[in-house]
Amino acid sequence: MLALVYTALAVGANPSFGQSVDIAALRDGDMKKLVVHDAPVATSTVAFDLADGAGQATLEDWRGKYVVVNFWATWCAPCRKEMPQLNALQKEFGGDNFEVLTIATGRNSPDGIQRFFDEAGVDSLPRHQDPKQALASQMGIFGLPITVIMDPDGREIARLRGDADWSSDSAKAIVQALVADRTDS
Repeated sequence: MLALVYTALAVGANPSFGQSVDIAALRDGDMKKLVVHDAPVATSTVAFDLADGAGQATLEDWRGKYVVVNFWATWCAPCRKEMPQLNALQKEFGGDNFEVLTIATGRNSPDGIQRFFDEAGVDSLPRHQDPKQALASQMGIFGLPITVIMDPDGREIARLRGDADWSSDSAKAIVQALVADRTDS
């Protein structure tokens, strides 16, 4: 697997993104569901609620780094399965060049979100909310979970519908390649 990652990093290039890696070449297993766009797509400027009543933000506030944005809900069984994996991804790779951003969309109470996180052992992800589904609707989020990967310019470069194994070698290789691309630029 490591040889595959190094080969993809050395050979792959996607000039439309301005990236030095082709993340499509790194998809394997569940990550084959990740649809990598031919060209980056603008994201929404609709505000969502920050955790703990800290005000509002837009996706623009995360410009400057690669961001995995996970749209989820407390009632979503596949979300419960993948949230601990996203938490581990944030712990391993989170920093100046990468972040996992979770946004509970629809009717999810702050207490319910906290309970969900506690039960799932999630301690490194934000508890942001999109209670009226305004952001989700504008971004075409129909069905949960949906995960979007944004580039440092705040544009969507890939999307995954449904749950995935974010602890897989493939998921980690994709994130590693993005972080390395950001570090090199």
